[in-house]
Amino acid sequence: MVQVSQFTQEELDGAGPYTPGLLRVYDRIVLGINNKVVWRCETTHLLDQYSRLSSVVHLDIGPGTGYLLEREPFGAAGTPVVELVDLSVHALEEASRRLRKRGIEARAHYGSVLGELPVNQRFGSVAASLLMHCVPGTWSEKGRAFQRVADVTSADGVFFGATALAEPATPPSRAVGGYFRAHNAFDDPRDDLDGLRYALDRAWSDVSVTSVGRTALWTARGPRRST
Repeated sequence: MVQVSQFTQEELDGAGPYTPGLLRVYDRIVLGINNKVVWRCETTHLLDQYSRLSSVVHLDIGPGTGYLLEREPFGAAGTPVVELVDLSVHALEEASRRLRKRGIEARAHYGSVLGELPVNQRFGSVAASLLMHCVPGTWSEKGRAFQRVADVTSADGVFFGATALAEPATPPSRAVGGYFRAHNAFDDPRDDLDGLRYALDRAWSDVSVTSVGRTALWTARGPRRST
């Protein structure tokens, strides 16, 4: 049994808003309106990452409702291996439910990307989509997460994801960001593109980062493992 005390209060606070009520509107509000109007990066960009980069042995950290996973091709495998990590039990349950609709029984783990990931194998692909702007701290502190991911990625594997940036700010982004920061769901006022790239470079040898609107999308290969 995972002991809640091993996580910081900031990490637990960040997962708190992801209630069943929020998850019921998440796809429509966050992946629909918010991505298009506020972050100016339509969800099709995220789906493209999953389509190109997912493997038959996949780890998803912060899966949300499982909307992106539900549409992931998982290579040509008949029965892919899928594992989930999140501090929101509700998100783990919802993502697992959606995968079961595809006949995939995912292994769900309660855990934080800032700590040792609660998995016991390495993965051909790892995704962290719309997660890092929710993780507490500066890029120096958030960069611990990228090292944790590198440690569980296979030598020829890939880590990909997307995160909202602090700039360029717009009136809608200031309003939405302020709301979610007030509810402890976001911690991104210092999240910039250069800081993200630097943090990724410390844990990976081959990093590509692009921006679409206020969203940064990355692909990282060549894990520099600490173990």
